[in-house]
Amino acid sequence: MTISTGALWIKNPLAIFASQGEDVSGGIVIHDGKIVELVAGGQQPTTAYDQTYDASRHVVLPGLINTHHHFYQTLTRAYPDALNKELFPWLKTLYPLWAGLEPEMLKVATTLAMAELMLSGCTLAADHHYLFPNGMEEAIDAQVEAVNTLGIRAMLTRGSMSLGEDDGGLPPQSTVQTEQQIIDDSERLIQRYHQRGEGATVQIALAPCSPFSVTPEIMKASALLAERNDVRLHTHLAETIDEETFCLQRFGMRTVDYLESVGWLSNRTWLAHGIHFDDDEIKRLGAAGVGICHCPTSNMMLASGIARVKELEAAGAPVGLGVDGSASNDGSNMIQEVRQALYLQRLRYGSSSVTHFDAYRWATEGSAKVLGRNDVGVIAVGMQADLALFTLDEMRFSGSHDPLAALLLCGAHKADRVMVAGQWTVVNGEIPGLDTQQLIADHSQMAKRLAEKLKNKTVV
Repeated sequence: MTISTGALWIKNPLAIFASQGEDVSGGIVIHDGKIVELVAGGQQPTTAYDQTYDASRHVVLPGLINTHHHFYQTLTRAYPDALNKELFPWLKTLYPLWAGLEPEMLKVATTLAMAELMLSGCTLAADHHYLFPNGMEEAIDAQVEAVNTLGIRAMLTRGSMSLGEDDGGLPPQSTVQTEQQIIDDSERLIQRYHQRGEGATVQIALAPCSPFSVTPEIMKASALLAERNDVRLHTHLAETIDEETFCLQRFGMRTVDYLESVGWLSNRTWLAHGIHFDDDEIKRLGAAGVGICHCPTSNMMLASGIARVKELEAAGAPVGLGVDGSASNDGSNMIQEVRQALYLQRLRYGSSSVTHFDAYRWATEGSAKVLGRNDVGVIAVGMQADLALFTLDEMRFSGSHDPLAALLLCGAHKADRVMVAGQWTVVNGEIPGLDTQQLIADHSQMAKRLAEKLKNKTVV
């Protein structure tokens, strides 16, 4: 087989979401994993190319970027005992179940979650893994292996829980670690796996889970370690009123004051949810450049509230999107999450104040900024060639007139093709080389085994 060393012209797309609204209707030229030319309608590339791809049936987007997830939670979707509950009781129900997680379970769950994301147009995903019971010490290592197999980009966060039930936290004691264990493993993972600079495939961030599951000491130690190693910080914050009450009772301060007190109010930080901030807190977050991951489906499922994304953006806080864990979504579908963000934010601000372009921006350029990336998220010369291509051939799109709007309004759920660094990772709606049916069978078996572990423990 002859391997081309020349450029690829993705020509004449049906529609394309490009930066600053310039004419790119002639397509994109890609070489060495980067976008090297944008072609205006009716024009030919000036760059020499030896491959073409006819995109005349495709809506082309920058690869969608998921900034918050819990891959392991794909094993506990629609779990009966956790249905119809708000965050704290939902967590208390699921923590004992999650405490039985095993390395093989996590690897399969990670693979399935990333595959699901890829098939929905995702090219970069952040995962927040904070469960390290006995036997799970190399959890992140297993996730790196899965990432490298599939070809997606990933921001893998070394989460942690250090405040167990015995000390007034929510998680069971079997799931918490000491500060020294957490910091030592965090440093190991950064040194071993964190890639720097343009085109990075795997990056590591530090992610103490939440105010109600870690101590202020581990928050402070993580901030110092992140600064020393120049990596990012991530946590859940201001998701519910219960969390705000917890912070007031335990720390004597609101969530943003707590964030500042532990050295996290900086542009190194991004927060999952960020719903319950007052006007002054939004100004402070924006001035510091703290990123916010909006998780609309999860927030609706747990009735947590609606993030104030317009005010946050106006204040200077980058805003991105996340599907959140598959136990509170219960899916890992980025293009559907973009649609949910559009509709939920319209509910807050009105239909004329939030457009489909806003939703696309949050899922691409905004999410890239949240993760500290300046090489992805936008279709522009010099950027990484990370793209998602969707067709409008299904019945749901029949009769639509504006392709970019139709992709969201008519409910797209699956990409036809996805590209990462100039390489096709999804072709004709499938991931080359992945036995999807076997993956589903293995994953389903793991989910049943995890549930049986808790059942048997309860019976005993």
